[in-house]
Amino acid sequence: MFEIGNSLREARYRQQLELSDVELATKIRARYLQALEEENFDALPAQTYVKGFLRTYSDYLGLDGQLYVDEYNSRYAVGEDEPREPVVARRSSTVHQRHRRLERRGVVVALGGIAIVCAFVIAAFKFGSGNDNNPPIPNLGTTSTKAQTPGPRRKKQRKAARPARIRFFVVATSGNCWMDVRNYSSSGRTLYTGTLQYRQHLGPLVARRLWINFGNPGNVKAAVNGKPVLLPGSGRSVMVLVTARGVSVAPATA
Repeated sequence: MFEIGNSLREARYRQQLELSDVELATKIRARYLQALEEENFDALPAQTYVKGFLRTYSDYLGLDGQLYVDEYNSRYAVGEDEPREPVVARRSSTVHQRHRRLERRGVVVALGGIAIVCAFVIAAFKFGSGNDNNPPIPNLGTTSTKAQTPGPRRKKQRKAARPARIRFFVVATSGNCWMDVRNYSSSGRTLYTGTLQYRQHLGPLVARRLWINFGNPGNVKAAVNGKPVLLPGSGRSVMVLVTARGVSVAPATA
C-alpha cells in the first residue's frame, strides 16, 4: 500500500513539471490532475474517469499505471459506476393517437392492395383460359436478378507491433554514479538527472525504451523486468539503450 497522490506529486516535482505542462501533454485538465494528487477522487465525474486519468498521468511520469489503478481499486473502488438516469422521450396522447390512426390506415391500404391483386389474377385466369391467342400474363410475383459476386477482399495492412514496455531498476552497490535518464532517445523527455548515491536506488522506470548516460557504470547494478543485466563500458562513462531485449551501447545518433 502506498500514497497515490503524494507519489504522483513527488514524481512530478522530481521532473520539474508544472500541472500546466502535464495538462498540455496528457489533455487532462489541471484541476483533475490536482484532484488525483490530493486523492480527492470525488471531484472527478466517475470511477471510469479516475482510473483512466490515473493510468495516463502515472504512465506520463514514467510510473507503472496499472500499479496505481490496482491500488485505487483496492482502497477506493466500491463497484461499477452508477449509470446515469436514461432520458426517456415522453410522447403525448395526441402523438399516440396519430400513430394509431396511421397504423390503421396502413392496414386498410394493404388489405385493399391485396384484394385488387387477387381480383386481377382471378380475372386473368377466367378470361385467358378460353383464348389461347391472348398474350401470356406477365409474372407479377417474381423477378429474376443476377446474384452479385463479391469483389476481391482488400488485404488488411498489419500495423507494426509496438515495442513492449520495460521496467528498469538500478542501485548503487559500489559507490556513487552520475546518471542522465531519458525516454526513448537522447532527445527524449528527461526522467532523471543527478548522482545516485551509494546504496541508493532508482526505479522502477516504466517505458518502451530508455536512453541512459552512466558516469561510472561499474558502481551500479541494473535489472530489466526483474532480471539482472550487465552494463557495458567496463566501469567507464557509457551511453546505453535499454529495451525488452536487454542493454546495448547507444549509437551516436540514438
